[in-house]
Amino acid sequence: MAFGARILKTGMAVTLALYLSALLNFTSPVGAAIAAIFAMQPSIYRSWRYFLDQIQTSTMGAVLALLGGMLLSNEPIAVGLVCILVIMISMKMNRADTIGLTLVTVISVMEASGQWEFALTRFLLTLTGIVSAFIINISVFPPKPRKQYIQQIETVFTGLSLLLRTAVSHEMKESVFRDEKNALEGSIKALADKYALFEEEQKQLRRAKYSQTRQMVVYKNLLHSLQKGFEVLEAVDRHYFQAERTERTDELFDRHLEQLIKYHEYILLKFEDKLKPGANDSEPLGDDNDNFLNAAIQGYDPEKSGQLRLSVVAAAIYDYGYQLERLDKLADQINRLNGDEKE
Repeated sequence: MAFGARILKTGMAVTLALYLSALLNFTSPVGAAIAAIFAMQPSIYRSWRYFLDQIQTSTMGAVLALLGGMLLSNEPIAVGLVCILVIMISMKMNRADTIGLTLVTVISVMEASGQWEFALTRFLLTLTGIVSAFIINISVFPPKPRKQYIQQIETVFTGLSLLLRTAVSHEMKESVFRDEKNALEGSIKALADKYALFEEEQKQLRRAKYSQTRQMVVYKNLLHSLQKGFEVLEAVDRHYFQAERTERTDELFDRHLEQLIKYHEYILLKFEDKLKPGANDSEPLGDDNDNFLNAAIQGYDPEKSGQLRLSVVAAAIYDYGYQLERLDKLADQINRLNGDEKE
């Protein structure tokens, strides 16, 4: 199990919430600790958004629970009905991510049969937990999702290149290949989730800077290139070895994959500005990618076993190469813009 900053910060937020609850003389500080756990978010923006959303739904939940406790008592069926009502209202308010903590507040308030003093205390406990999580999130190892994103891109590419280099040659043990591929799939999904977080933040900016918009385009294309590479792995795994092949076919596919991996690596070096001056004028893949596709489907015979399967794999590889060409052009544009800004 990996020990990360978020794990540490969650523990610290719980500790701070409990200390603050003791300082404020709350009789049951557990509620604040629970709120702190729910409120720990992957970015500062998400923490602030969660804070505002949770205030709204917790207030609504506490009021409904107070009324429900006064009118319906704390019978189990009454608690269930109020919970259903709170869930429906929260969904209507587009606050689905706050439902869990809001229901904890509702159940706690109704347990006290609608006593308003307890409802207020419960609300303050929730607020204490959320504030504790927010303070810890912005003060201790504040999230740097953009820097982490680039680091993850490099890590995922390393795993992708290894699997693509051994996919056709079939040198890796099947069990190892399968485990590595599943891990790679999870890493790409985590990257996609992080990109969705950036996109969410970007939409909230009324006037996003041009540099921020440009950065989002880069992030999207970097992610898309990795996804296209993974699609090649999927196609090889499902179709390549079920088709009739010759040594020439294996050599053709393996050689072109090697070329694409080196091309992908070269493009990443461009983005990282690690190339010497004058060494960043790579030739577009263009003809090589087209020639590969033509050679792969040359003499296509639908009656021949597995020919269609090879065409599916070839198309996935071609699509990966096409995406890399787009990424390369983007890298050149970014480098030119950065050069103009420095002048």
